Amino acid sequence: MIITLIRHTSVDVPQGTCYGFTDVPLKASFPQEAAKTASLLHDKHFDRIYSSPLSRALHLASYCGYPDAITDPRLKEINFGDWEMQRFDDIQDPNLQTWYDDYIHVAATHGESFMDQYKRVSTFLEDLKQKNDAHVAIFAHSGVLICAQIYAQSLTFETAFSSMTPYGGVIEITI
Repeated sequence: MIITLIRHTSVDVPQGTCYGFTDVPLKASFPQEAAKTASLLHDKHFDRIYSSPLSRALHLASYCGYPDAITDPRLKEINFGDWEMQRFDDIQDPNLQTWYDDYIHVAATHGESFMDQYKRVSTFLEDLKQKNDAHVAIFAHSGVLICAQIYAQSLTFETAFSSMTPYGGVIEITI
């Protein structure tokens, strides 16, 4: 199965802000960014289209011609718990340094670790493999795209964040 992964466009939040599970607005440049993304998808046919339920992914799916994308909460970005909508530099939580030291296994306070996110994305992909689709699209977030690439063995946990898909970017994996 070929999976086309599409990252949402730029968000309108201050640089350095945790906004994983929070439904944040898109930048005013959305129409230009979305048009570029749509042009990357124009010649593709998908058997099924999925999206994170967060508006930043759904809005792009709709713009690209898929207003009825199937939403699944497992496609949401990582949950930063108590840190949501705080600037990393302003977080006073003593758990932050522990998380910096091992974000793969350590959860944000009242949130998730990267491994937690990987497990939920992997569960979604396992369920997806049970369907008879040849090519699907997923509109989601950087963390979800990274998890999917690790699942497809095109990235490793150690190298995952060195090759993040840009806002509005499109990549393909095979599972």
